[in-house]
Amino acid sequence: MPALKASDFAAQVRWIGRVPVEGDAILSASADHLDLGFDGPIGERHSGRTRPSCSRVTAQHPRGTEIANVRQLSVVSAEELSMIASEIALDEIDPTWLGASLVIEGIPEFTLVPPSSRLQGPDGVTLIIDMENRPCHLPAREIEAVHPGRGKAFKAAAQNRRGVTAWVERPGRLALGDSLRLHVPDQPVWRHLDKARA
Repeated sequence: MPALKASDFAAQVRWIGRVPVEGDAILSASADHLDLGFDGPIGERHSGRTRPSCSRVTAQHPRGTEIANVRQLSVVSAEELSMIASEIALDEIDPTWLGASLVIEGIPEFTLVPPSSRLQGPDGVTLIIDMENRPCHLPAREIEAVHPGRGKAFKAAAQNRRGVTAWVERPGRLALGDSLRLHVPDQPVWRHLDKARA
């Protein structure tokens, strides 16, 4: 019996972005497709098999330690972006402000799908979801630059709605309108989870 099961959920790719290699801003630029290799999006700043560790993993590694890159892509939900926008009194959240790679639509509470779930595209291209992408000050700064007074509310509004980070398990191409089938791990929730988080 497979350890990963295809679910009844599929998402449509509604927006694609690339963060340019040059510069240090979080902003992504819209595109009509994304070519993905084992290193991640080809010709994009977040590609690479490894990356320097950041503040998210300082409990495991000193900052700057070379570790595997499981943050090759930032995947966000159109539904959750709408919720964030509503909460901070904007008509919409531009995914470029978040440095998003993909905006998808059709999976409820997408940010909370289990780690190690897969999103699989039409040509077999497969992304492994690492974990929730916690809200930070970088998108807030971009929003504040365009809508003064609104950016400071982003982090609270984006809690459990910021999407996930992912990495490439199987290379391929994703294009606007493609369908991504969600595959989830076939295992119960660990009953000691609350104690482990304490």
